[in-house]
Amino acid sequence: MQITEIKVFPVDEEKLKAFVSIVFDQCFMVNDIKVIQGKEGFFISMPSRRKRNGKFKDVAHPLNNETRRMIEDQVLAEYDRALKERDAPSKPAPVESVEPVKEESVEPVKEESVTQSEESQESAEGKSLEEVAEMHLRDSFWNP
Repeated sequence: MQITEIKVFPVDEEKLKAFVSIVFDQCFMVNDIKVIQGKEGFFISMPSRRKRNGKFKDVAHPLNNETRRMIEDQVLAEYDRALKERDAPSKPAPVESVEPVKEESVEPVKEESVTQSEESQESAEGKSLEEVAEMHLRDSFWNP
């Protein structure tokens, strides 16, 4: 079993740092994994729901430590990469000498060129935890 896709949705809360969706073998998705900042560093929390007695129970979770470690290592590595990508200053593209293009052949740039994850990250800033969670649930790998 391999993780074939990881999608990170950073949030700016005190302890909660991101929601994550992962896909196994391009055929099974797990949503609502959380990246949490603890006293000894970052860790992941598997999707859970609150029971009537107020306690939380995992909805999906690994059955052994080896699988948990594999998931946690890959998710945290992707979280670090997503943060670096988001915080990296964008470098201007190098200027190349190109022949001018005739006006009639220039197509307008479509605003749809922004990816769904970029929209999610930009729109998540300044939102409450509940608003970000709702955005996260609406967003998935399956939407075009």
